[in-house]
Amino acid sequence: MAGTKNPNVIKWVDEMAALTKPDKIVWIDGSAEQLDALRKEAISSGEVTELNQEKLPGCLYHRTLPNDVARVEDRTFICSKEKIDAGPTNNWSDPQEMKEKLLPLYDGVMKGRTMYVIPYSMGPIGSALAKVGVEVTDSIYVVLNMEIMVRMGVKAFENLGDTSDDFVRGLHSKANVDPENRYIVHFPEENTIWSINSAYGGNVLLGKKCFALRIASFQGKNEGWMAEHMLILGIEKPNGEIKYVCAAFPSACGKTNLAMLIPPEGYEAKGYKVWTVGDDIAWLKPGADGKLYAINPENGFFGVAPGTNVKSNFNALESTKKNTIFTNVAINNDDNTVWWEGLDKNPPENATEWKGAKVNGKEYAAEGGKLAHPNSRFTAPAKNCPCISKEFDNPAGVPISAMVFGGRRAKTAPLVYQSFNWAHGVFVGSSMASETTAAAAGAVGVVRRDPMAMLPFCGYNMGDYWSHWLNMGEKLGENAPKIFNVNWFRTDDDGNFIWPGFGDNMRVLDWIISRCDSEVEAVETPIGFEPKPEDINIDGLDDINLDVIKGLLSVDKDLWKEEAKGIREFYSKFGDKLPSKLNDELIELEKRLA
Repeated sequence: MAGTKNPNVIKWVDEMAALTKPDKIVWIDGSAEQLDALRKEAISSGEVTELNQEKLPGCLYHRTLPNDVARVEDRTFICSKEKIDAGPTNNWSDPQEMKEKLLPLYDGVMKGRTMYVIPYSMGPIGSALAKVGVEVTDSIYVVLNMEIMVRMGVKAFENLGDTSDDFVRGLHSKANVDPENRYIVHFPEENTIWSINSAYGGNVLLGKKCFALRIASFQGKNEGWMAEHMLILGIEKPNGEIKYVCAAFPSACGKTNLAMLIPPEGYEAKGYKVWTVGDDIAWLKPGADGKLYAINPENGFFGVAPGTNVKSNFNALESTKKNTIFTNVAINNDDNTVWWEGLDKNPPENATEWKGAKVNGKEYAAEGGKLAHPNSRFTAPAKNCPCISKEFDNPAGVPISAMVFGGRRAKTAPLVYQSFNWAHGVFVGSSMASETTAAAAGAVGVVRRDPMAMLPFCGYNMGDYWSHWLNMGEKLGENAPKIFNVNWFRTDDDGNFIWPGFGDNMRVLDWIISRCDSEVEAVETPIGFEPKPEDINIDGLDDINLDVIKGLLSVDKDLWKEEAKGIREFYSKFGDKLPSKLNDELIELEKRLA
């Protein structure tokens, strides 16, 4: 039975049912009874496996097909009417042509299956910053994951009301999980997402990157707010005051670790605390007081399992201890628990690797086999996190004092610097880059530009996106957050990381919030304002002295001249869409370096 009187929702669901022809339709109401029944059904059908309920209460395991283990950027499309509106960094297709290609794939695809209708809210129910989506899917796995990741059920319709048409329409079918016919397609001008032939989370949990970034970034441009690939954290000072920071990093740069950071001993002893509001996505909108406020549109964490352990991210690991869905990790058959590379140094001997083969885990790992897929995942409720902020469900969001960009640079970028102003900060974010590591396919050390960490997630032309950032700065005026760049990954001549990272990144955040409050001075360099070396707190760090900090803050002009060339080459892709202000910023940087 439909959980809404809204004729726009009912009409669209009827159209999708007429297209896909399911045997039955189940409207998800979000009730515990319905979810328990769906879990039992998924366990009995083998779609998910129940894990050890004493050690991992409420936890389930799922395995995808080996051809379906990650986001597929080459099969991800932005279908705007005009190609220029998708821009040079997206795959574009004409909306009509794409529909003509996909409609035959969807025709009757749910025969013999159930269609689940999932109403959901991105953001707290009742928040003016929240948005409503409806996803139809033929996958119970999607329903069970969405229950963790979003605020799911009939209560989501409260934000929509009985007449509004402002909801994002998501159509998903796993179909035959055929990689040749796999498409993840966005129609930003129609508030619509179509996904077919995948059962992997990032391609099928349509509230995640598809809605929360690609569609929402386009909505934000039109409606005067921002959807960003940013964590949100609160830093509580000893006096109880909390400063909120957003930060954007490309993958493999420690974003989740920073979101759930545990301060070093010296800071904890003084009473500093860090609170997690979000680990991945921020929606930001000016409030009535003119400041920029952020909500986390999600309700859970869809985290990469390998490398997560007690030392690297205690809080993330704790978040997975109950009511979590694990995908493509390994199973320890002795006690029906989970294992992945980097969890500890003891692979289980009696193991099932991620593709389903029973193996001697120790021997398998010793021979170079991966027991868990490198992109294996946990879907965990945010409320499980020991450091979740008490503002997590605040419908007004939290006021943002600083925005931080970062990448993985061996020599170029210093440990931290601040932009001269908002426009210069947009320049810093637009030219963000990371060097490839051994984990990525291809050559090591290649500089990859990933503006604002949004390259795969911006739902429209990135030149227009930068213009939107510049406009937001003008609108915010003196209330605009300060913008910073960090680099935890400077290396010595032997390739070893110099900065300890992890919890010690608090020392850099401390300087950042001190700058936001004008409590410390800074040194002007050609690239921005840097700390005085003595203003970075190194108490308790054995291997780091003032000279090391001076080295971490050094700016090599020759390397930066090369950097400026790389930025100019990247900017050339955008033609007339490049905001002149960013070109001016690049010219000014070149002058300062000369």
